[in-house]
Amino acid sequence: MVEALDMDVDTFVVEATSFRLAFVESFRSQASAWLNLAPDHLDWHTSMETYEAAKARLWRNLSATDTAIGFAGDATVMRHLRNVQARQIVVAEQSGDGDYFCREGKLCGPFGEITDTAAMYRSLPHDISNALVASALCHETGLGELAAMKAVLQTFVAPHHRIEFVAQAQGVSWFDDSKATTPHAALTALRGFESVVLIAGGRNKGLDLSAMAREPKRMKGVVAIGESADLIAQAFHGVCPVVFADSMDAAVSAALSLAAEGDTVLLSPGCTSLDWYGGYAERGDDFVRCLKEALESNVLRTQSNGVTS
Repeated sequence: MVEALDMDVDTFVVEATSFRLAFVESFRSQASAWLNLAPDHLDWHTSMETYEAAKARLWRNLSATDTAIGFAGDATVMRHLRNVQARQIVVAEQSGDGDYFCREGKLCGPFGEITDTAAMYRSLPHDISNALVASALCHETGLGELAAMKAVLQTFVAPHHRIEFVAQAQGVSWFDDSKATTPHAALTALRGFESVVLIAGGRNKGLDLSAMAREPKRMKGVVAIGESADLIAQAFHGVCPVVFADSMDAAVSAALSLAAEGDTVLLSPGCTSLDWYGGYAERGDDFVRCLKEALESNVLRTQSNGVTS
């Protein structure tokens, strides 16, 4: 940001991580959004209390002319929002609970309808929440008019490795969510599907992996990988079958054997990739490679996102 001060820049959009927020003293934004608080980075913050305190510094220096946007579905966020010295805007999943909400498949704000969720590239529950928050930030700051907001929401495609469709073969859909490095992120992905074979594990960040097992009715099976494979198995003990795999190739093969028509195979590890890989992108790419080879060797007819022809 300092390097850009002399550039012709009207607005900064900043992702304020807890690592940086922990040290800020004077940071202030015209508008800022806080969606949730879930365990993460406890290998660095040491406790949920210090992690929460770091996150809360996002709103520490706001004034009455600034805007704080919070998500109604998170009690901790709402507790902090009520004490902020700024305009308070609430984003909610349903109408009646917030200023921005979803009603009958339509994203809405104080000014009316924004867009229909059916027109979005993808409209899983977290996609809807994110779209509402982005709309609130744009509208409340005057950065975007309704037509522009609508156009972006209808054309936006998430970056790679974020619940990314990879292929469909014999009625089984395969998704790469390698970016999910916490149990909360993996659970969010799971809630987007009805019957899931989950590939999970890696290097844990000191988090409670049992949080991933909070949707037992959605679980068809689990393939446990990496350093935390035993912890993954413990988390899903009694919930669904668990198979261990010592490589991504083996994980894909195991998922193939567990999944049936109508199921979704989801790589959403809930852990970092640093036991086997140099980063989540490398892990996701390896998953796609292994899946491509497995599908080709099985001579399966597929519909894919560039995986097979």
